[in-house]
Amino acid sequence: MQFEVDWVDAFTNVPFGGNGCAVVHDGAGLGEETCLAFVRETSLVECTFTGPSTVADIRVRYFLASREIPFAGHPTVATVAALRHRDLIGDGTLVLETGAGLVSVAIADGQVTMTQIAPDFGPYVPKALVAAVGDIAPEDIVHPPRIVSTGLPFCITVLKDRTTLNAVRLNSVGLQAYFDQLGLDGTDMMEPFWVTQAGATEEGDSYARLLLAPPSPGEDPFTGSATGAMAAYLWSEGLIGTPRLVAEQGHGMGRPGRAYVEVLGPRGAITGVVVSGQAHVLISGSLHL
Repeated sequence: MQFEVDWVDAFTNVPFGGNGCAVVHDGAGLGEETCLAFVRETSLVECTFTGPSTVADIRVRYFLASREIPFAGHPTVATVAALRHRDLIGDGTLVLETGAGLVSVAIADGQVTMTQIAPDFGPYVPKALVAAVGDIAPEDIVHPPRIVSTGLPFCITVLKDRTTLNAVRLNSVGLQAYFDQLGLDGTDMMEPFWVTQAGATEEGDSYARLLLAPPSPGEDPFTGSATGAMAAYLWSEGLIGTPRLVAEQGHGMGRPGRAYVEVLGPRGAITGVVVSGQAHVLISGSLHL
């Protein structure tokens, strides 16, 4: 079997920036083990597999190296950019069928804009429990961490400054204790999304990191789904004065990425989160299975 593939850097407009994703066109019918093996072969955090849909314009499946997930942000941007690159879609709007539901996406002039679903606000998590995951002190966390999802859940954790953010290191013992207390079984679920309310550049309003456990790479260069959850958290908690922000991530890895974000609705009744970014198609080729 042969499948066309595009390797796309998302949330950037230059090669080797943002976060890479390999998009396997017409691969949504492949078996789970094949999809997982492909992600591991690429050494990327996530890959997508597209296919026809009876309820939307196209179906998208999202895979980590360890499991299928319902939704992810940077692979959505990458997938739409890959479809546009191959003239399978034009500028305009389309609806994606994902495991998290229908996701509306627009593309124009190289900018991909997705409207993530209304946030699901989960429990607050004790500062000490979260701090142990990143090998930092509880007082380094300036607001109660909380599980938030706009399609994929993360523990949004606001840190006091960029120095603390740079110092975060994944502590496997702390991570296991965190999973145990939350009742989770796995190594890549609801990880803390570490955030500072200052950008990596003058244009940014926030800067973030996401550390990952094996078999995924150790850090995610840019996390679009967590960015949406983060913006919803900041707005709902009254930590930002406007529902719009410029989110930055990946600069410390040499892969700077940027997203433009708008939370829809009032603080107490958010209806969705718009996350927008650019993408660069780096490699196009064929996959032989």
